[in-house]
Amino acid sequence: MRLLLISNSTNPGEPFLDYPKHEIRKFLGDKPVKVLFIPYAAVTFSWDQYEARVAERYGEIGHKIISVHKCPDPVKAVDNAEAIAVGGGNTWQLVDRLHRNGLIDPIREKVLSGTPYMGWSAGSNVACPTIMTTNDMPIVEPPSFRAFNLVPFQINPHYLDANPAGHAGETREQRILEYIEANPTTTVVGLREGTMLLVNGKKMSLIGPRPSRIFKKGEAAAELSSKDDLSYLLA
Repeated sequence: MRLLLISNSTNPGEPFLDYPKHEIRKFLGDKPVKVLFIPYAAVTFSWDQYEARVAERYGEIGHKIISVHKCPDPVKAVDNAEAIAVGGGNTWQLVDRLHRNGLIDPIREKVLSGTPYMGWSAGSNVACPTIMTTNDMPIVEPPSFRAFNLVPFQINPHYLDANPAGHAGETREQRILEYIEANPTTTVVGLREGTMLLVNGKKMSLIGPRPSRIFKKGEAAAELSSKDDLSYLLA
């Protein structure tokens, strides 16, 4: 199994999907690949627009994008995919459409068989067992919170340490502590912006300038960097 799970698509002041494109290029290799794109997380702009934006960036690194929404048979498109990319946006809408189009199990099986999978933000959320650690507002009610279950832990993309001045609500860490209190056997990885997880088989590493914050019930939160081996989280 090969996964590239990216916290965010865009760093402040940079073009869309610019900072991770070099890691995507290394992940996919030099040979041109036709990537099946899942645009369902887009809400305030069209899937055609989303496909065009992603196609432009992937084209810069020598790969082609075809969006699943243009395929007459989405399940067949997954079966024939050379690689799969799942875009960010609203995680609730994304998982709702995945369930309603019958794509949860086909994508899971395809990726477990070795097809490369890339996701950013919501696309990283759905690589987890569920979407219960997303930051997004539930704008739709999906049939299930169940996601692809490609990794045995949960990801919180865009993980933020700060509590903005004047904000009296819970911090991101407090929300995650609530989650592990209710789900004590599940680990949560707080994936800070500008970082990504690379999975190759049973090996996992962090790419990027910031450490990830690891939450486990009954343990102090740990900070792991790109120098650390995160493979134990796959066990």
